Amino acid sequence: MSTKEDIQEENIKNAAEEPQIEENQEVTNEEPTVEELIQAEKDKYLRLFAEFENYKKRTTKERVELFKTASQELMTSLLPIMDDFDRGLLEIKKAKDKELLKGMQLINDKFKSTLTQKGLTEIKVKQGDAFDAEIHEAITQIPAPSDKLKGKIIDAVEKGYKLGDKIIRYPKVVIGQ
Repeated sequence: MSTKEDIQEENIKNAAEEPQIEENQEVTNEEPTVEELIQAEKDKYLRLFAEFENYKKRTTKERVELFKTASQELMTSLLPIMDDFDRGLLEIKKAKDKELLKGMQLINDKFKSTLTQKGLTEIKVKQGDAFDAEIHEAITQIPAPSDKLKGKIIDAVEKGYKLGDKIIRYPKVVIGQ
């Protein structure tokens, strides 16, 4: 019987020791070490620094983009005036008044050069160019005068313009069918 009693006593001792070991482990897991705290703070610092750098890059990019297109509204409102100048010059050429034509041409050239200095460029469209839906706006399709012009631009009804790299008015074109 002494062996049974010894075994029971041993089991009781082991059972009493096991919870103490688990409790000690939990206590050490609850309190982080100094190295872990330092590593956690370094990690938070690096993340915050990276986030701030991304913020600086994003705002700089937005500011540059804003400066490039700040005058877009003004340019868009001046485009019909440029169209009127072009139509007026065509009519003055028909009247054959050289002095009037010369004066209007000087004003038109100065107006266009000023807008070009501010970043406005004309999108060149010629008869026979390939139609690109990302660059051109098709107004209508007409039967092509020749097989070469099928699916290509036949006429440009209205000029298109870009401000920097951004298209602010698409050229309106007629396409051959």
